[in-house]
Amino acid sequence: MTDAVALHYDAFIDDEMKPVRPLDSGSPVLMTDLPARIQITEEGPREGFQIEPGLISTADKVRLIKALANTGVATIQVCSFVSPARVPGWADADAVVSTLAPTVGTRYTALWFNAKGIERAVVHRDKLALVGTIHTVASEPFCQSNLRRSLAQNRIAMREQCAAHQAAGIGVSKISVMAAFGCNFAGDLSVDDALNAVEDGMQIAADSGASISEIALADTMGWANPGQVRRVVSEVRSRWPTPAIRLHLHDTRGLGIANAYAGLCCGVSRFDTTVGGLGGCPFAVRDLPAGRDGGHAMPPGNIASEELVLLAEESGVETGIDLEALIDAGHLAESIIGHTLPSAVLRGGSLSRFRQPTSQQAVS
Repeated sequence: MTDAVALHYDAFIDDEMKPVRPLDSGSPVLMTDLPARIQITEEGPREGFQIEPGLISTADKVRLIKALANTGVATIQVCSFVSPARVPGWADADAVVSTLAPTVGTRYTALWFNAKGIERAVVHRDKLALVGTIHTVASEPFCQSNLRRSLAQNRIAMREQCAAHQAAGIGVSKISVMAAFGCNFAGDLSVDDALNAVEDGMQIAADSGASISEIALADTMGWANPGQVRRVVSEVRSRWPTPAIRLHLHDTRGLGIANAYAGLCCGVSRFDTTVGGLGGCPFAVRDLPAGRDGGHAMPPGNIASEELVLLAEESGVETGIDLEALIDAGHLAESIIGHTLPSAVLRGGSLSRFRQPTSQQAVS
């Protein structure tokens, strides 16, 4: 490794990742905190269909969810119970859930932000795994854009939502921080901004008698970089060592999978992804650059499920997901929405077929 490469690489790894012994080739072995196995929540249906401009039929939404369930993914976020006026792509949320059949080994979840959403979700508690979440935001202007309320108003709303969850028999066990790494409306955000958002959630939970087992950090608008992921994750873990940390990363500027690797090296074992890189937040768009044709193409959304699975497998980390089946589901998603998705793995495929003996390749 040249000095230039070594310096560049050191900028993206933890201070604890030091060479521990040389190999015969002279290359160092790096000590990391890579988990043995990660849990991936597939959010392609919910994230993807909310932002697609064309109408996606209920039958096609269900078809993709079934294909994803057959990949071995343990959790799929299948819809949003939100206002059809604001998110018309999920006007048929109730119909989608009603149509779904249970799949052994896969649980279905949904997203909501208010009491009306809770009411709709509870109707489907026989099919959905219902988890109460305290949604906080690290950016005041994004809170206004996404939730149409100030941070102070959101704290009040989340206290009321905690009470509504508990009244409906839904345990509150998760804090989700939106815009935890930066914001198109507020610009750069500090680590303290993210910590304050987590603290808001923890205080609401304490006042409500809720026990938090997971903190999700969302790079909603694709501002994160690997060093920043390490810093925020490390500070959150240092202050609240008990809850598991989840990363919800976007690939808006091409750093998504690098940020995921930074999270892996910090020992993060829970990630949200979308098949093919579907999705993105419809309220995070601001001043998109014009494309060559004068239009404003949407940037990539979440990190692609198959890219994270490939990264994990190549790093010796188990996922329990069939990568080839996941790639097939990605191509199905493309056929449903009518355009290509940003995932590099959908274009290049997996490596397994190239590792087969020559004779098997000839047969296949």
